[in-house]
Amino acid sequence: MAPPPNKPVHRHLAAGELARRWWPVAAWAAFSCAVGAWARPLLGWQVFGCGLLLAALAGGLRLARVARWAQNTEAPLPVSIGPWDDALAPVYRKLRKNALEANHMQQQLDQLMLAAQALPDGAIALNDAMQLIWSNRTACEHLGLDPERDKNASIFHILRSPDFAAYARQESWPTPLLLHHQSGGHDKALQVQMAPYGVGQFLVVTRDVTQVEKLETTRKDFVANVSHELRTPLTVLSGFLETLREMPEGAISDEQEAHYLQLMYEQARRMEAIVSDLLTLSTLESSPAAEGTPVRVALLVHNALQQAKALSNGEHVFVEKVDDGLGLRGTETELASAISNLLTNAVRYTPKGGTITASWYATEDGRACYSVQDTGIGIAQEDIPRLTERFYRVDRGRSRGTGGTGLGLAITKHVAMRHQAEFSIRSRHGEGSLFSLHFPAARVLRRLPETAA
Repeated sequence: MAPPPNKPVHRHLAAGELARRWWPVAAWAAFSCAVGAWARPLLGWQVFGCGLLLAALAGGLRLARVARWAQNTEAPLPVSIGPWDDALAPVYRKLRKNALEANHMQQQLDQLMLAAQALPDGAIALNDAMQLIWSNRTACEHLGLDPERDKNASIFHILRSPDFAAYARQESWPTPLLLHHQSGGHDKALQVQMAPYGVGQFLVVTRDVTQVEKLETTRKDFVANVSHELRTPLTVLSGFLETLREMPEGAISDEQEAHYLQLMYEQARRMEAIVSDLLTLSTLESSPAAEGTPVRVALLVHNALQQAKALSNGEHVFVEKVDDGLGLRGTETELASAISNLLTNAVRYTPKGGTITASWYATEDGRACYSVQDTGIGIAQEDIPRLTERFYRVDRGRSRGTGGTGLGLAITKHVAMRHQAEFSIRSRHGEGSLFSLHFPAARVLRRLPETAA
């Protein structure tokens, strides 16, 4: 039987490798013998010994270079290191491959960490002892964390809440927990969800739902306020209708009947005004803001003053300070509503004999300002921030008595936002108020075209 083909090949390779490595020694030995034969044998041995010494020194130098490389394997492999070339070349290639793979994996890990840091929700990694391992930026903002300071801190020391402690100690977390937490002096509503991952590790995800909670509260208040505002005139209206229906004919005089009908008409108009303002507010909130057209604001102010004077019925003094040549690029109907609302408000809350000043002028910084100042009852400082809320009234009885819907300032605020204007309120209780709309210079028109509204 023929021998396996691999064995002779390996024998030939080993013999060739042996010959390649030892032929310099054999050649030097032959040269030393020739020197000994030519001169004397001692000289031959001396030459051979010097050759061996030089070879040992060269090998030592190569070994020193290999040792230096071994201390920094990321450096290129030294060249011309004799027999070490064949031994270290595969090792170097393997090290380079491993280094490239490790670098690739590190880059992927860095990308994953960047993605985790960019998450809009907070993420916290915990070990099996519920101690913090890592947290992203959003979680730090939600809970006021410092990744270095709070590392290895117990999550129960970070979130000091009995509700969270009970939630975290559950065996599973099928639903999130709504938690009210104070961080940085602000109260936040956080939705917290826990989940296990890895081996004995946990992930805590936090989501800031403060704005959602506020919107939900606003929605509930809005529905309650609308129901209340419409129920009041409806109750009055249905009461009079029931009285008139059940009352025998001729039981009341024509004057009383006319009085009842007038009151019913006023309540119907009140409901109509509320519905109209609600529709206006809905349109302002849902429709996109238009670029607008040139508007003669002075004309809108003059018209609003005429309506205010009719509402006042001669009980107030009106002062007009209007720049007729100053215009604005905007939506005429929206601006007319805001201008009229501020004047109507002033009439309703200024006592008899008070002064109401309407002004429209350019400011020194290039902007335009519409303002209404009155000498009315004024507003307490704590009530000013809430004046633009729907249906908010400082004095509910007085507002209803003067026919207000509680939506005028909310409409004005949205008109200001749609025109990039600043709506400001300055007032002191018992000293009157100043309502101002400051329009940006980009919307101000110094010269109005002839076709302007």
